[in-house]
Amino acid sequence: MQALAEGYGLIEGPVWDPDRGLLYSDVLFGGVFCLDAAGVVSTVFEHRRGIGGMALHETAGLVVSGRNVSFKPFSGGATVMLLDRDEAAGNVGYNDITTDAAGRIYAGSLGASPVFDDGREPRAGDLYLIELDGTASVVATDVQLTNGLGFSPDGTILYHSDSRRQTVFCYSVSADGVLGEKRAFVTADKGVPDGLVVSEDGAVWVALAGGGHGVAVFDADGSFREHIEIPLPMCTSVCFGGEDLKDLYIVSGADGSGSDRGGAVFVHRSNVAGLPIPPARVNIPNVQ
Repeated sequence: MQALAEGYGLIEGPVWDPDRGLLYSDVLFGGVFCLDAAGVVSTVFEHRRGIGGMALHETAGLVVSGRNVSFKPFSGGATVMLLDRDEAAGNVGYNDITTDAAGRIYAGSLGASPVFDDGREPRAGDLYLIELDGTASVVATDVQLTNGLGFSPDGTILYHSDSRRQTVFCYSVSADGVLGEKRAFVTADKGVPDGLVVSEDGAVWVALAGGGHGVAVFDADGSFREHIEIPLPMCTSVCFGGEDLKDLYIVSGADGSGSDRGGAVFVHRSNVAGLPIPPARVNIPNVQ
């Protein structure tokens, strides 16, 4: 498997933009980048470090997570914060995010930074739901280290990686976005579950960090289907792209590469298409 792009510290937040190509961030060295169909990489945003999750927004921009959840317009205009952290309550920021069919945003909070040592003891975070009007509420608690989020094809199940527990959990989802009881979907026996994505047949594709060397694929009933190996041990996230959504983009961190900029983007041609991720439709003040 050949790298399509390399030279990054810790790639996260891959999202497919049909108009641009693959968008992704570098948590350690900063910035949001685009890999287009010709294999050319360009800088989308020269952002500070720490973007762990991204989602397209219907008003020509990106929702990004990190110290907070914010909207960044592709036009280069001002960044608009949608959900702030609350350090006094143990919320130091946000990691992976996703959207539901209505365009609401789910964002997992962090009790301590998993990347930047801030001296805090690890503690559990929560899962937030940002409504279309911009209001936010906690819909799940006791997430030791929040990571990948993704919906089943019919939108009635939300999958959620808790890396510190080495488990992908799932929740039933009601029509108003509220989540039911958390239950275990699969527990990793190699590496730790990080980012994830769901294909149109209901399978869950889980990036395995911490020496996982690739992506584990599980059928909707939790049975193991296959492992897709990459040359690097720190597999951080995954998303489907391409015109038919059968290109599986796999991203990594530099750990184990022999270089602090050894993180790379790989692609695997799948025989099943991924689900299109709906754009966020949360209201952005003063943006039409």
